[in-house]
Amino acid sequence: MSVVEFLLWAVLGFVFWRRKLHRRFPAMASYLALHVAASPVLCILLNVQSQPWGRVFFPTYFYVFYAVYIASAVLLFFVAMEVFRSALSAFSGLMKFGVVIFRWAVLASVLVTFSTISYSHRGVLIIPDIASGLMRSVSILELCVLAFLCFSMNALRLPIRDMAFGIAFGFGLLACNDLVLAALIKLNSSLTEPFQFVYQGVVLLTIGMWVAYSSLPEPVRKPMVVPANSTIYRWNEIASALGHTGTQVAVVPATSSSFFLTDVEKVVDKVLTRNLRESETKS
Repeated sequence: MSVVEFLLWAVLGFVFWRRKLHRRFPAMASYLALHVAASPVLCILLNVQSQPWGRVFFPTYFYVFYAVYIASAVLLFFVAMEVFRSALSAFSGLMKFGVVIFRWAVLASVLVTFSTISYSHRGVLIIPDIASGLMRSVSILELCVLAFLCFSMNALRLPIRDMAFGIAFGFGLLACNDLVLAALIKLNSSLTEPFQFVYQGVVLLTIGMWVAYSSLPEPVRKPMVVPANSTIYRWNEIASALGHTGTQVAVVPATSSSFFLTDVEKVVDKVLTRNLRESETKS
């Protein structure tokens, strides 16, 4: 199954670059390149250090594995931001405002990760705790992005075959898979336990789904046409105005608007009355 996973990563990377999707999703391209390069190395090191004569290679496998794991977690933060930007590309105001909030959410996730680590392990043994905390935070972030896309697909006119939704859906599956594995795994779990095969099967299914998304023609997103009084249009205009340093306007309290309209009506009545009197005098 590990060999099949590497082959699927390689096929996905080839199709991804051939369709020039790396220009639209550079962070996802970096994530794919990392896994294509690291999968065979980790597979070889895992088999070597499992041999009686290869125990000396365990530190090498340990450092390489967690280096790839932490790099994957960092790249996933950028991938989630890319998906968020792509989904909101039709609404520039909401996209800019949302990216600011997204960055603060990422910063909060990182701070929570490092503040909740027990630091009971010392030396190199703290690396797994940091890696697991980062991946747990990014998994929750991926599920939040997927939930946002599912609830706002109609408003954003985002088709289900769009690559951004496919990436988000795939990482949502992997996040659920990781969270379930973290709940079931034991300290001395074996790679041949049944739930390990289920976990690896979900990984293979997700990569295969990404291959299908990358291979099939993606529907062209048509220009967004929404009524001027629609809610999403008003929110986009409000988000565009936030932080804008253009012309300053005076905000009139809502209670004074009625008095303003009353004054206007009085002026109109005076003009009409005067015109009526002039016309009667002439007649």
